[in-house]
Amino acid sequence: MQSDFIYRLYTYFVIVWVILLTLIFGMAAIILSFFSKTGNLPHLAARMWGRLILWGSGIKVSVKGAANIVPNRSAIYMCNHQSNFDIPVLLAFLPVQFRWLAKAELFRIPIFGRGMRGCGYISIDRSNRPSAFESLALAARKIQSGVSVLIFPEGTRSSDGCIRPFKKGGFVMALNAKAPVLPVIINGTWDIMSKSKLLIKPGRVQLEIKEPIETITYSRDRLEELMHNVRTVIESSYNRGKRLSKQC
Repeated sequence: MQSDFIYRLYTYFVIVWVILLTLIFGMAAIILSFFSKTGNLPHLAARMWGRLILWGSGIKVSVKGAANIVPNRSAIYMCNHQSNFDIPVLLAFLPVQFRWLAKAELFRIPIFGRGMRGCGYISIDRSNRPSAFESLALAARKIQSGVSVLIFPEGTRSSDGCIRPFKKGGFVMALNAKAPVLPVIINGTWDIMSKSKLLIKPGRVQLEIKEPIETITYSRDRLEELMHNVRTVIESSYNRGKRLSKQC
């Protein structure tokens, strides 16, 4: 009971800390967006936002496989989605400029959403099929122009700590852009904050970046094969992290 009380106090502190940082760095991202056509400067502000959130929350992150990132080459990063803390982990420790392809609900959050637009992040409304396809087409054009994109192929956070089925949209985008897919695996954020309850605990997280999977060798009729191959890489690595995450 005493430990639950301590964790609840800790949770309240982290929530206030996140709100404060979001106000400060959301405004910074909005201002910097007027001086950066590429969105790189606002993204650096978002990176600092993520690092300070993790620092204030007592979360330690280790990175494995950063050498698999090919410098100056656009790619699609696909990551499993366990917790709200996945976002600051990726912003702070994925060592590359990227743009989110994120659900439309996030862009409706005051200041935070405007800051995301300032960074050049892309909103996708899955409830509106034509709008969703338009967002995917926009993302593909950004990739072809040299910008990397990051998506959660599950579409939303896991409800039980296990990896959810993948959605096809991101893989269609990858085939259209003819860009490599880099599987990214997060282990540990589910134990820090699960979707099932509003309780935050300090902890350790591992961020792993796997070798690129070239999509240029895949045709549209091999879409399911591409999805299977990417999922196999993510799932096998995630399940090896039993020490950090829920075993599925």
